[in-house]
Parts: sequence; C-alpha cells; structure tokens
Amino acid sequence: MKNIFTLLLTVFASITVLAEVSVSDKTVLLKLYTATNGANWNTKWDLSSPISTWYGVVLEGDKVVSIDLSDNNLVGEIPSEIVNLTDLKKLNLHKNKISGVIPASLENLKELVVLDLSFNKLTGNIPSSVGEMNKLVTLELYMNRLSGELPTQIGNLKNLETLAAFNNELEGQIPSSLYQVATLKTLLLSSNKLKGKLSAEIAKLKMLENLSLFENQMDGQVPFDLEKLNNLKEMNISYNQFSGLISRKLASLDTLNMTMLNDKGVAVLLDVTMDIERPLVSED
Repeated sequence: MKNIFTLLLTVFASITVLAEVSVSDKTVLLKLYTATNGANWNTKWDLSSPISTWYGVVLEGDKVVSIDLSDNNLVGEIPSEIVNLTDLKKLNLHKNKISGVIPASLENLKELVVLDLSFNKLTGNIPSSVGEMNKLVTLELYMNRLSGELPTQIGNLKNLETLAAFNNELEGQIPSSLYQVATLKTLLLSSNKLKGKLSAEIAKLKMLENLSLFENQMDGQVPFDLEKLNNLKEMNISYNQFSGLISRKLASLDTLNMTMLNDKGVAVLLDVTMDIERPLVSED
C-alpha cells in the first residue's frame, strides 16, 4: 500500500512539473517565439526545458506574468495572440527589430503595469484599446514609426506615471483627456508632428517632473500655468512654433531657453517679459 501511495505521489509530481504553465499561455509563448525568429535570438529558449527556465519569462502558479526580452534580437511581428496572456503584468520588448502594428485587442491585458515596445520598427496607430489597461503605470513606445493621433482614451489611464512616445510620426493635438491623468510624472512626446496649442490645463499635472515636446509643430502662447508645476525638474518645448512673451523662469527652465522656429523656419528666442506678474495673452 505504501509503495502504491509513493508511486501515485511520484506520478502526481511529474504531472505537476509537466503542467507548470497553462496550455493557453504556453501556446502564446510558442507563437511569440516563432513569430519573432526565436532561433536567432541572442538568448534562446530551450523548448524542451520547463518554461520556468525560459529566458525573460516569469510565472506565478501556472500563469505567465512577465516577459522581458529587451535587446534580444527579436525580428518579426508581435503575434495578436499576445493579448491572451490575461495575467501579464509586464511586457518589455525594448530595443529589438519588431515590425508590424501594435495588437489592437490590448483591453484583454487588464493586469498590465508595464508595456515597453520602444526602439523597434512598429508602424500604424496607437490602438484606442490602450485606454482599457487600467493598471498601466509605464507606457513606452518611443523610437518607432507610429503615426496617427494620440488616442483620447489614453486619458482613462488613471495610474499612468510615464508616457514616452518620442521619435515617432504622431500627428494632431495632445488630447485634452491627457491633462486629466493626475499621476503623470514623465511626458515625452518630442520629435513628432504634433500641432495645436499647449493647454493651460497642463497645470493639472501637478506630479509632472519631466516634460518634453521638443521638435513638433505646436503653436500659440506658451502657458504661464507651467510655472505652477512645482515638481517640474526638466522641460524642453523648444523647436516648435510657440509665440508671444514668456517669463524668465520658464525660459531658464527650458533646456534650450525657448528657441522656436518662426514662420520662415528660422530659429529665434522668445521674448522674456520683465514683469511676470502682469497678465499676458497670446498674440493669436
């Protein structure tokens, strides 16, 4: 009887090891491996070994909760099935050679806290479904070829602290909803094709520490409300088409001292007013 019990225990243990991850999650991992030319990754997965040993994969129970394959020579496209990893908290594919588009059904990733797809070759729009990832704290999409407008739904991310989407081809205006994300600490949207005015509502982002809108096509008066951002340590909004007067405080805060491009494409410094208490209006 004792031998039978020991045998059953051994069999159960073996089954537990084999079933260390759900079938659905393993299917997605294998799809990712195939779709991004896993055989040529810098650090490859040994598909015959337990998934708990696979590079960059973290499990909780039988679920995949983290994938970090940054700088690992992934080439190909992100499979749409990635959104089936519904327990995923972190997806970091930074600095690879991933092309194609960002999967549209991101709303399935309700547990995601970190999404880093930066420094790749992604094209297309930022899906509006990004606004459904309510736990997202970090969204890094910089150094890609993304186009279209920032989705209005991005304002639904009430826990977002970092939005970095610089060096893309984003167009349109900064959505007003973004100014409602009170948790935002880092907003980096430089080197895009953004237009329109910088709203005085920027003052609502009281936690903001780093603001970069450098090298876009924004215009109008630089809002003096920027001075209300007491946590702001770094700012660069130069090489836009802002006009009008600015305060000495804002000029000194900007990395390039408010160097703008005029209607002839010539770099000019905005005029600094000596009377920062006097209300000023836009030249428009």
